[in-house]
Amino acid sequence: MTTQTNSPSGATIAEAQAFLDAHPEIEAFDIVLHDSNGIGRGKIIRRHELLAFYQSGRFLPISILGLDICGEDVHETGLIWDQGDGDLRAWPIPGTLKPLHGTTPPRGEVLMSLYTLEGAPMTSDPRHALQAQVDAMAAEGLFPAGAFELEFFLLANDRGPDGRVRPAADVLDGRASHRTEVYSVDHLHGMLPLFSDIYAGAEKAGITAETMISEYAPGQYELTLHYRTDVMQAADDLMRLKRIVRAQARAHGVTACFMAKPIEDYAGSGMHFHVSLQDREGRNVFTESVDGQWSPEILHALGGLRATMGESMLVFAPHANSWRRFANQSYAPVSTSWGVNNRSVALRIPAGDKRARRIEHRPAGVDANPYLVAATVLAGIRHGLAHRIDPGPETTGNGYDEAGGDDSIPRDWNAAIAAARDSAFLKDALGEDMHRTFVAVKAAEYARVARTISDVDYDLYLHTV
Repeated sequence: MTTQTNSPSGATIAEAQAFLDAHPEIEAFDIVLHDSNGIGRGKIIRRHELLAFYQSGRFLPISILGLDICGEDVHETGLIWDQGDGDLRAWPIPGTLKPLHGTTPPRGEVLMSLYTLEGAPMTSDPRHALQAQVDAMAAEGLFPAGAFELEFFLLANDRGPDGRVRPAADVLDGRASHRTEVYSVDHLHGMLPLFSDIYAGAEKAGITAETMISEYAPGQYELTLHYRTDVMQAADDLMRLKRIVRAQARAHGVTACFMAKPIEDYAGSGMHFHVSLQDREGRNVFTESVDGQWSPEILHALGGLRATMGESMLVFAPHANSWRRFANQSYAPVSTSWGVNNRSVALRIPAGDKRARRIEHRPAGVDANPYLVAATVLAGIRHGLAHRIDPGPETTGNGYDEAGGDDSIPRDWNAAIAAARDSAFLKDALGEDMHRTFVAVKAAEYARVARTISDVDYDLYLHTV
């Protein structure tokens, strides 16, 4: 049997055959490619098609990466009729072929990336954008490690009497709570059957899901992930875990919600990114060599992240709803501030053993694309290191009190789109093609929202103007 293919991703038939031999019960596979919004697009293939996928890849239209949040073509991306909507070739990503938990009949899943017919990376693929930043860091002798936090809501499938979404009742016994049960352990018990299936799904996917927390809003939870020495693996973990949470919630009769701000009176959901850098010997370069003195590397990294945050906010807050998350005293940052053991800032150095020194990047909402978030954060760190940027004074105490004069952050979605479009930094961080695709998709979505007549229009104006 041939074990190698011409796959530019490094996929081999041997991996697929070994999986089939180990899982004779699996009948079909979800093959999943993530677009600029982080939406999984692809196909379900039958068991007998898997080896051919690993041998020859799978043709997919180039337009699959030029879609908006609704799956509509965005012609301004240049990925639709400008290129005749021709086919490119998607290839499986080595190590991502996994069984799914609780599916009937049994199914598996594999992630894929898009390449040209000649085997070059298709540069509007978010995964390739992140890989380009990882490769650039490696050329500089640095190797990023990290993990994302996943915050989400569990909501009832039906709306409340007021027409608004509402927290899901416990799947264990149907008990409902509309209180902010932050850090309540007993409150978690009502969702244990669902959480157990989420953990089982994560284990099958090779994801080390860790602590579950009842968060700072009714129906809101946080699930932490094991720190990875491979940032691409960390982003894969987050994308797959969102899919697992959504599927298991649906199986238990509730809705998993990954909007940044689904309930107006409560905190929104973030996707904090913890990141550190190792040198070629595996040492954490953010670790201070003299107690009480921050390493130059962590300070310059903070400086770069602060300097580039404003023009990068569209990556961290990509949707209309994303911007509702940013408010004073909300645990979402409203400035570019940095601090130590302080949750009111955008860039936090967590307390703990200095050998695990890292930056917690807090601006991104859970609705953001982790591949693009990680690519942008790494590029910001590289920018700070290259130019030895001073981050300015540390914020102590309440960072919200100091944020009033900070005009470096766009104040709304439209301003963020404009800042991103004009940003030479973001074009370099994402690559020219990914930047054009992403900004075009966001501009099209903004136009869709702007022309939509919402309920608030009728509430405010129908009988008053």
